[in-house]
Amino acid sequence: MEVADLPAVMAIEDDVYPHPWTRGNFLDSLKSGYQTWVLRDADGALLGYFLLMLSVDEAHLLNISVRGDLHGHGLGRYLLAKVIDVANENILSSVLLEVRPTNRRALAVYERFGFIRIGVRKKYYPAAAGQREDAIVMRFSL
Repeated sequence: MEVADLPAVMAIEDDVYPHPWTRGNFLDSLKSGYQTWVLRDADGALLGYFLLMLSVDEAHLLNISVRGDLHGHGLGRYLLAKVIDVANENILSSVLLEVRPTNRRALAVYERFGFIRIGVRKKYYPAAAGQREDAIVMRFSL
């Protein structure tokens, strides 16, 4: 992912999330040197992306998204496999992520992939009407 990708990234982000990341969130991740990957089709159209923060012994999946009209076609699993590849290449022990309990599609993908629920972060995400939503914390051990 590069700065030039951000208009297409933001179009997906704004489409698939009720509380999307901001352009600033993506810029900060790029400037921080996180692993930032995009998936394109043969014509160069952006299909999805992920941002992965590497630490001493584990990776934290910050964001993974697939274009809304392509949900259910295996691209999320494909991106997750690349996340695991990157973590393995960096000799890390696990990948962590947070997911909203209401994001049932993503939760099901993570569980089918082999991520295990390890905890809950109370009132982690912004929600409708000024409320907050918990986050399910999941881990994939390498």
